[in-house]
Amino acid sequence: MSSRRSVLKNIAAGAGVLSLSEVFAANEKALGTKLNGKINHSVCKWCYGSIPLDTFAQECKKIGITSIELLGPEEWPTLKKYGLTCALPQGAGMGIEKGFNDLANHDELVKSYEEIFPKLQAAGYTTVICFSGNRRGMSDVDGMRNCAIGLRRLMPSAEKYGVTMIMELLNSKVNHRDYMCDHTAWGAGLCEMVGSQRFKLLYDIYHMQIMEGDVIATIKKYHQYIGHYHTGGVPGRNEIDEEQELYYPAIMKAIVETGFKGFVAQEFIPKREPISSLKKCVEICDIS
Repeated sequence: MSSRRSVLKNIAAGAGVLSLSEVFAANEKALGTKLNGKINHSVCKWCYGSIPLDTFAQECKKIGITSIELLGPEEWPTLKKYGLTCALPQGAGMGIEKGFNDLANHDELVKSYEEIFPKLQAAGYTTVICFSGNRRGMSDVDGMRNCAIGLRRLMPSAEKYGVTMIMELLNSKVNHRDYMCDHTAWGAGLCEMVGSQRFKLLYDIYHMQIMEGDVIATIKKYHQYIGHYHTGGVPGRNEIDEEQELYYPAIMKAIVETGFKGFVAQEFIPKREPISSLKKCVEICDIS
């Protein structure tokens, strides 16, 4: 506070006829500029596993991040304590490999998601992550049909509690061998088959660059099916800076131009000092 007063005093002394609003604007610049506001910034906690959640939440607040995600109900109170949200919670399902493409999983999956929907509503959250599951020899057509059967069972409850289920697009080439929802077109087809605005896709830029490339054109083509975005440097899933192959400012510009109002979450594994890397990568995505 004494530092803040000193800054204000020094600015005011040299300001002459500056208005109070101009003084505070100069003060904000001296103490660190705010983010531009075109992108809602989130971050995936699992990439920073060694940092306690309380500490991480405070650092995120300093950067201007408003959400920490992929956290379950037991962790939500910590976010509330620091005025943060969870843009994409977890806490239901059977994991990445066992998903809605297998009819044998449906009863357990439906029970799991119906149990978390009221908890999400009570916490003020409106999304939850889900997965297709692995192929295990199943055709994409059969898998899509099976997913739609299971997801349709949940749509009335999702509507009742105001929750959108978000299925993640993952690469099956490097990180998640045999995963079914590995192309945007397949995910979009599933959205059409489910036929509800309470089911959307998580477009993970890292994963989809590996599987299909053409990121900006794909976002523009399928944006109506996308409810969330993740970042990550390609190759390696590290920082999204000049050491990898994607130019994230152009990707963020394309996302904004689609009218997207949701969150973009940093999901890279830091090679350098984690908080400094996170701050830099948020700034890369914070287009003006």
